[in-house]
Amino acid sequence: MPSNPADQLPRRLNLATAVATVAGVTIGSGIFRVPAEVATQTGSAGGMLLIWVAGGLLTLCFALLLSELGAMYPRSGGLYAFIREAFGELAAFVYGWTFLLITPAGWAAIAMVFAEYLGKFVPLTDLSRRAVAVSLIILVASANYRSVMLGAGIQNVFTFIKVVALVSLALFVMALGDPASGAFATEIVWSPATMPGFLLALVAVLWAYEGAQSFCNLAGEVMSAQRNVPRALLLGVSGVMIVYLAVNVAYLYILPLDAIQNSPLVAADAAGRVLGAGASALISGLVMVSTFGALAGLTMSEPRVFFAMGRDRNFFEATGRIHPRFTTPHIAIMVATGISCTYVSIRTFEQLAATFVLGLMPFYALAVIGVWRLRRTRPDVERPYRSFGYPWVLILYVAAVSLVLGNALIETPKIALLNVAISLVGIPVYFLWKKFYR
Repeated sequence: MPSNPADQLPRRLNLATAVATVAGVTIGSGIFRVPAEVATQTGSAGGMLLIWVAGGLLTLCFALLLSELGAMYPRSGGLYAFIREAFGELAAFVYGWTFLLITPAGWAAIAMVFAEYLGKFVPLTDLSRRAVAVSLIILVASANYRSVMLGAGIQNVFTFIKVVALVSLALFVMALGDPASGAFATEIVWSPATMPGFLLALVAVLWAYEGAQSFCNLAGEVMSAQRNVPRALLLGVSGVMIVYLAVNVAYLYILPLDAIQNSPLVAADAAGRVLGAGASALISGLVMVSTFGALAGLTMSEPRVFFAMGRDRNFFEATGRIHPRFTTPHIAIMVATGISCTYVSIRTFEQLAATFVLGLMPFYALAVIGVWRLRRTRPDVERPYRSFGYPWVLILYVAAVSLVLGNALIETPKIALLNVAISLVGIPVYFLWKKFYR
């Protein structure tokens, strides 16, 4: 890609940073909080592993399709830009509106987990935990306000630390642990207890795998983006899937299923079997490192959606401004920070995670359907990368998303319908915005 013009964010992120960003924003709180819920919902060791494989394969399908779009349109805003190109301004606005109201919930959820584990070292009340979460969000957002390279450097370092730590945890547990009391010591049942439970568990797992779309928001700042965006997505998602499977195998190797089901701190329990009493503090520190790094990556990537909307005058024009000295979307960062700090005050982790996944999943499906639409309507546009496995990866992903969303409407109707309402409200808001602001 040629150098960006002066009114665009400069391309300063190389392939290594891009891969680290995909892994860094993906590996956050999910791998520590989600296994207990997954074990409960699936009801079997085999079902637990299958759900992690299923979530990883669906995320890989998503990454394959996003790679084609990201190579075609390597611009700030990611899915916002892809949906605008494929389906027009209204659809892009509704995505941006939903993103504005829902995505900061992801920041809040991760910051709340950081604060919860900090409570293992210092006494914290509920109010002080929320204060810590707000302070953390402001801290990492300030770094990204100051410099994208500073933000990238922080998340690169923390990504390296947490990947090495997670792999080491899995290896130590399986090398030193006693498998006699683990879930693998008995006959492995591969089928989940119920299909609705399996699909609810998939929502939780997809939260843990969340990260590919966040990286795409930075496509406008990746060097040689037409080549490096697909590479980063595929390498990052594949690497995360391997790490997650290794960690979950380690959990099941040393712990019985009921212990996993009843443990919100399953990593600490697994480490405690081989490392003794000091394991809890060690794992708490690892969770804090992991969540800090993920939040650093998210505060770097996700304000780019608001930046792109401001550029299109689909949001306040000020959010599309670039800081004259720092060359960062500083106002967009401040807006996202303010909203996420508000979420910290009013929601629990589980509510935040479910809201995030179910609220944005319909737009993930819409974006990848855009691959099919653009191939039909713009066949002559240069495609530096064509999705491997197309159209089967598209059919599989859209079918799975439809199944998960349909199950959510039945099993968790309040959260699902709230997300639907948020998106639908975006339609009249678009026309009012267009009439009075533009």
